[in-house]
Amino acid sequence: MKTELLVEGMSCSHCVKAVETEIEKISGVKGVKVDLKTRTVTVNHDGSVGADALAQAVEEAGFTLL
Repeated sequence: MKTELLVEGMSCSHCVKAVETEIEKISGVKGVKVDLKTRTVTVNHDGSVGADALAQAVEEAGFTLL
């Protein structure tokens, strides 16, 4: 299953790494791809990952979901 998120505030490779690291901690996540240009984060997961968990991970990394 694939979920796309729109994230505000990412501007560099450090931002990308922070978001990837937090989302990868969630059980059921199989992969994360961040696109700085479009401000999107694509999360591949097994379907057990909820929107709240993804939002919390983005906030833990210091960013905001749009």
